[in-house]
Amino acid sequence: MKIALASDHAGFPLKAALLVNLKGLGHEVSDLGTASADKPVDYPDFAEKAAKAVLSGAARRAIVVCGSGVGACVAANKIKGIRAGLCHDTYSAHQGVEHDDINVLCLGARIIGQSLAFEIASAFPEAEFSGEERHKRRVEKINRLEAGK
Repeated sequence: MKIALASDHAGFPLKAALLVNLKGLGHEVSDLGTASADKPVDYPDFAEKAAKAVLSGAARRAIVVCGSGVGACVAANKIKGIRAGLCHDTYSAHQGVEHDDINVLCLGARIIGQSLAFEIASAFPEAEFSGEERHKRRVEKINRLEAGK
């Protein structure tokens, strides 16, 4: 799967490890920055890059890493067409896709360890939206909220 991967400085070490791990699983991963943990940068800039990669079709899904994952999730969800989920367990990562059709996974580098992040990041692209009527109905309601209706 084509996956866009981005982080701020706090998420950089975990993003770097995820890049290697995801490529090792056979995914085509685009690293959208940041390039270092040494220079402070703003997570909304990188959440936007990853979200726009999904919307443009350059990636099917995206993973964004910041310190807690919260800021990246808030920022990504401000972009029309993005359904980002903050997931710190594998169940939420696959269930978020299956039931809520999330297309961006947000992770907190200061919250979870590398091994768990690998498991979560593996569960996310493996999942598919169920297409069940109740889930489609709920996602449509989310779309109406996003449209201000």
